[in-house]
Amino acid sequence: MQNYMKLELAALSENESFARSAVAAFALPLSPSFSDLSDIKTAVSEAVTNCIVHAYKGGEGRIVIECRIEKAPRGGILHIVITDYGCGIEDVEEAMTPFFTTLENDERSGMGFTVMQTFSTFFKVESELGKGTRVIMQKAVGM
Repeated sequence: MQNYMKLELAALSENESFARSAVAAFALPLSPSFSDLSDIKTAVSEAVTNCIVHAYKGGEGRIVIECRIEKAPRGGILHIVITDYGCGIEDVEEAMTPFFTTLENDERSGMGFTVMQTFSTFFKVESELGKGTRVIMQKAVGM
């Protein structure tokens, strides 16, 4: 049986640290290095923060995090999918550029997609206006 988990939580900033810790804890059977754990936590943190700040703009919403482990002889691949059901992104390519933000008057340094991509082995964003966004990440761990 392949190991997996699904976590649904309210889109509240106080849940961001729980989400990143839960995903990092789920990755422990792959014997990740400290660096791998840090990468995973940072990428998840950025994705969850995006849901809270951009998808729901501080309003009510939910975030679904799904993970599965693909084992290898040494280590494996952690698959992470983070989904929101918020406003969606009009132009994903533009949103992925460094420092792009949907909150022009707020002091933000962008949506963090560059950070997520940097800390992932594979990275993809799917979005539909009015329906939400899905961030798909993979991280090779202990390989």
